[in-house]
Amino acid sequence: MKKAHYLFMFSCFFLLNCTGAKKLVETGSAGKGWKKLFNGHDINDWFVKINHHEVGENYGNTFRVEDGMIRISYDQYGDFNDQFGHLYYKTPFSYYHLRFEYRFVGKQQKGAPDYTLLNSGMMFHSQDPRTMLKDQDWPISIEMQLLGGLGDGQSRPTGNMCSPGTDVVYKGRVSPDHCINSTSKTYDGDQWVKGELIVLGNKLITHIINGDTVLQYSRPTIGGGVAHGYDPKYKQDGKLLSSGFIALQSEGQPVDFRNIEIKQLPDTDR
Repeated sequence: MKKAHYLFMFSCFFLLNCTGAKKLVETGSAGKGWKKLFNGHDINDWFVKINHHEVGENYGNTFRVEDGMIRISYDQYGDFNDQFGHLYYKTPFSYYHLRFEYRFVGKQQKGAPDYTLLNSGMMFHSQDPRTMLKDQDWPISIEMQLLGGLGDGQSRPTGNMCSPGTDVVYKGRVSPDHCINSTSKTYDGDQWVKGELIVLGNKLITHIINGDTVLQYSRPTIGGGVAHGYDPKYKQDGKLLSSGFIALQSEGQPVDFRNIEIKQLPDTDR
């Protein structure tokens, strides 16, 4: 009986949060309360961390601004050499609605792993990049994984979840998988795709692609594997992640971002 009561309460909590997330999407379209994270002219409010380089070193001009977009490019690279990189906004966030547009362009950089083909991401609840070691590949964070279709007629959803150095609760249990596929459509070619994240601290996270809710999960927690080369004092397994930095990912595939905006939401933990 107690178990049934607990499941009922959990279901109500989840449904209430889902309903709240839906309302936030509906009311967010009015344009009030939104702040531009990218001003369309420069990345002075952002800073870089690339694997094998110190914080602040924008190796190869990887992250640049052209035509009102943040462009992630590798034309000044040789072999990719696992130089996975991230461009971080300067302050952390906890409760918010984030929206942005992205598109894949060009060819994958020579030497980049096969899985990075038409692959990028929006990292969030990330550790401060100033706590990352020079040879740390991925930040301890949650990733909204962005994938492009391969043009082969096969399904390749975008807006997935990946968990470098973290775990999440999905469908009522801690997910054993590093990545969880969303229910999104497949987007081929260089079309612009709109992504949105609604993040309610550590309670509920919602992924939205082109207006459709495609994935929800909760309780992001430090744990799991995949991230390497980190300072152990920042990998406190079992610690809930209620806030963190937002970053654009660079892992060998050229990609453009634009219209990156955020609306901060009421913090129900206060």
